[in-house]
Amino acid sequence: MEKFEIYQIGNRFYSNKKQAIELANKSFFGEIKSGKVVYSVYEVLYLLENKKAKLIKGKQAKRLEFEDFLKTVKINNTIYTVFRDLRNKGYVIKEGLKFGADFRVYERGENPKKSHAKYLLYTLESKQKMDLTDFCAKARVAHSTKKILLLAIVDFEGDVNYYEVQWKNKD
Repeated sequence: MEKFEIYQIGNRFYSNKKQAIELANKSFFGEIKSGKVVYSVYEVLYLLENKKAKLIKGKQAKRLEFEDFLKTVKINNTIYTVFRDLRNKGYVIKEGLKFGADFRVYERGENPKKSHAKYLLYTLESKQKMDLTDFCAKARVAHSTKKILLLAIVDFEGDVNYYEVQWKNKD
C-alpha cells in the first residue's frame, strides 16, 4: 500500500485520501466524518512510524518526518508505548477522554461503531503510585459503563504488563 497523506491544521489531523478511508473501514484507524478521516495524535504517530502515511503540515503544505513531528507535538511516551503495543497485537484503540481514561479498548477486529469497548485503559509507569481513592473511582467508572478496568504498567525498558480489574458485587 502506498503512503497516503495526513494533513495537520493546528492540533487536528485528517485525510480525505482513498487509502485512509479504506484503512478506517478495515482496521478502524481514525473516524470518518463528512467524507474525511479524523485522527488522534496517537493514531498519526502510529501510522507515520509504520510508514503507512506521510504528514503534511499547515497551509504551506510542509512535509514533516516522524522525528520532526515528535518534536512538534506533546505526547505522553508511556501512553504511546501502550497504544503501539495494543495496536501491534491487533486491538482497536480509541480515545477514552469522556470516561476519564487514556483509551477505550475493543477486541481484535471489533468495529467501534457496531460494538462497545471491552476495556477502559489507564496507563502507569512502573514506579508511579496510584491513590486508592483514584483506583476505586476508575474501577467504579469502568463497572458503571459495563467495561473492564485495564491497567497498563510500563517498566523502564518499555515492556508493558496488563492487569484486568473487575468490580465484584457482594452477594
